[in-house]
Amino acid sequence: MTTKKTIKIEGMHCGSCAQIIEEELSDKVKSVIVSVMDKKATIDFDENKISLNQIKETIGKLGYKAN
Repeated sequence: MTTKKTIKIEGMHCGSCAQIIEEELSDKVKSVIVSVMDKKATIDFDENKISLNQIKETIGKLGYKAN
């Protein structure tokens, strides 16, 4: 079963920031779309494979703050 969540991300400044996050999560989730303008990410993922907290931790390790 997949879950779709939208989370806020602080610290992004440009398209490269969004691309870094998308590339880091791409092999861990079903889909991820990051918007620099909206300062958010919409993520479709399988909770049996990765939790929302793990996704936020991954984003945090890249230097951004995910809420």
